[in-house]
Amino acid sequence: MQNTQSYSKSRQKTLDLILTSMLVALVFVSTVFLNIRLPISVNGGGLVHLGTAMLFIASILFGPKKGALAGAIGMGLFDILGGWVLWAPITIVARGLQGYIVGRIAWVNGHKGNSIALNLTATIVSIPFMIAVYYIGESILFANWITPLASIPGDLLQNVLGIMIAVPICVALKKFSYFK
Repeated sequence: MQNTQSYSKSRQKTLDLILTSMLVALVFVSTVFLNIRLPISVNGGGLVHLGTAMLFIASILFGPKKGALAGAIGMGLFDILGGWVLWAPITIVARGLQGYIVGRIAWVNGHKGNSIALNLTATIVSIPFMIAVYYIGESILFANWITPLASIPGDLLQNVLGIMIAVPICVALKKFSYFK
């Protein structure tokens, strides 16, 4: 009996690691290959990508831990490998926090991402936190409090686009037995 339980736990941990790694990869790929540079800003707010939608999807479908890891590592890797290395620590904190907040709210009281209202609320509530972390980080990078303001419109656009894509996709995916 002991060996069966040990094997089952080990198998579950392996599956959990594989799923989390796949979510990280999906966020990374969505950020790398599906992005548009906006002419409104010289800093990070000038890049709109679909990684935010994938972060929302991961957080809503799989909860706060996987959402935080997918966002922090997936978008952090994008910064590191995409030539935005100075931004990586800011991104890791901002997107990890955003993923955690979305997952935490979407999974509150056992909902597990099943409530459209909670999912929408979760994504909206996470936006000011993400913007605040980037604003503070950029203020430190640029050594002033004015320049980072130029990032906010792009950040808002990116999040609105992410919500418009993620929430309907999550509604559709929740119809499959795996996500119920």
